[in-house]
Amino acid sequence: MSKTIMTVDDATTMRKMVAFALKTTGHNVVEAADGKAALDLAKSRQVDLVITDVNMPNMGGLELTQQLRALPAYARVPIILLTTESDPEMKNKGRAAGATGWIVKPFQPDQLVAVVSKVLPS
Repeated sequence: MSKTIMTVDDATTMRKMVAFALKTTGHNVVEAADGKAALDLAKSRQVDLVITDVNMPNMGGLELTQQLRALPAYARVPIILLTTESDPEMKNKGRAAGATGWIVKPFQPDQLVAVVSKVLPS
């Protein structure tokens, strides 16, 4: 069964790369350009997984994760941080915010698909 995944990144090319990798495995993908747009989208429709950048204008990925976790509908939805940040302290902040996982850019599409398959409930 296909799942709906939201990809959040201020870089259009990155959103398109993530969307392409996930659509080839049969998933539906919705896109948002920053955390604020993603939060608005999440409030208007349910998604099965969120993949978000950390550093974005308006609202970054850590704040987005915290805001999503505060919504009952998103308390258990997997949230993957996809970012250039590789600092262990930043990863700890991601975990503290409620992130399910972390992928460092640049990434291989098969790596992304493997992580998505691992965290998405069947």
